[in-house]
Amino acid sequence: MPSPANRKPLIGLTTYRNLNPIGFNQFSLAEAYSEALIKAGACPVLIPLGLPEATIKELPNHLDGFLFTGGGDIHPQAYGDQFDSQVKEVDTDRDRLELSLLQEILRQRLPFFGICRGLQLINVGFGGILYKDILDERPGALKHQCSPDWPRNHLAHPVQMEEESRLGKILGRIELMVNSLHHQGVKELSASLKLTAFAPDGIVEGFELPDYPFGLAVQWHPEWLQEHPSMQALFRSFVEAARDEHTKP
Repeated sequence: MPSPANRKPLIGLTTYRNLNPIGFNQFSLAEAYSEALIKAGACPVLIPLGLPEATIKELPNHLDGFLFTGGGDIHPQAYGDQFDSQVKEVDTDRDRLELSLLQEILRQRLPFFGICRGLQLINVGFGGILYKDILDERPGALKHQCSPDWPRNHLAHPVQMEEESRLGKILGRIELMVNSLHHQGVKELSASLKLTAFAPDGIVEGFELPDYPFGLAVQWHPEWLQEHPSMQALFRSFVEAARDEHTKP
């Protein structure tokens, strides 16, 4: 059995519900997330939905970092708006679990990383507001939902990074091409979060939590871009932060 110092960091990944071919509910997640973490040196642990609050509070005692993954839309009630036909694939239990988990992660100052919906969820958790549909609410914006018309690794548009941001330093550049698989986005960024990346139309593509061990999020999907060294560096940086957490004295 490996010693605590040699153990791979345990990273919790949020999941979503769907139906299997014979009609049973199941918890699911694209393999690309766990593949990226395994390659970066972590041990992924899938977090089921439906957990009671007491169990959610217990999770950070056993895991070293958390990845808030992509998926369906967050219910607009979470950011003070009304539900309408633009909002798709809502699971209020997932919203509940992730928002509660985020607060406990912050309380314990554990590393976290958000991808796509994960970025949106973190912004909402800090009091930010979302576009329910970018094209509907922001005339002239790019079409950010490129699936299913293009492969998930299609490089859709450039992203500009803030030069002195943690994200820019990890990626080793201030501009790069990314994929784009979302129809919602950040409308108002929480004042607690620092903008680190944006698309040509101004849509938020990345942010970080200042003065925190590792707390950042991106709107694109780096797990589908694992052939790119910059995306590999992003996962490695997150895993290293989680490793630092579990080797603390």
